[in-house]
Amino acid sequence: MKTLPIFAAASFMLASADVALAASYSGNWPITVTNAQYGNGVYCLTVKDDGSLRFPHSGFVSLTGPGGNLPYGTFELIGHFFTVTVQQQGESQNAGLVFAAHTSNGSIGNGIYDQVYGGEEFDSGKAAFGPKGGC
Repeated sequence: MKTLPIFAAASFMLASADVALAASYSGNWPITVTNAQYGNGVYCLTVKDDGSLRFPHSGFVSLTGPGGNLPYGTFELIGHFFTVTVQQQGESQNAGLVFAAHTSNGSIGNGIYDQVYGGEEFDSGKAAFGPKGGC
C-alpha cells in the first residue's frame, strides 16, 4: 500500500498545475520600459484572455502609453512566455511594438521591449510588468 501516498501526491501536483493553467491574464497590466533609446516610459496593456488565437491563453490587447493609444494587438502565452505584438502607425512602412516576458503563477515578470519598423528592430529595452490591475 505504499503506492497510495505516491498516487495522492501525484494527483495533488496535477491539480495544482491545472489551477496555475486556469489563471486568466484578462485585465490591465502596467509595463515600465527602460534602457530604450526612444520608448522609455510607463504603458498600460489591456488584455482579453479568451483563447481566441492558437493557445488556451491568448486573445486581443490594446496599449496606451508615451506613443498614444494603440488599439490593435494580440497576445499568446506559449509555455511560460507571455508574448505581445501591437500594431503601430509607421511612416510608409509596417511598424509594431513587441513585448515578451516570463510568467509564473499568473504573474508576468520582467522581459524585453522591441519596436519594429519594416521588419527590423528600431528600438529595444527592458520591460518590467507590474501587477494585474495596476493601471
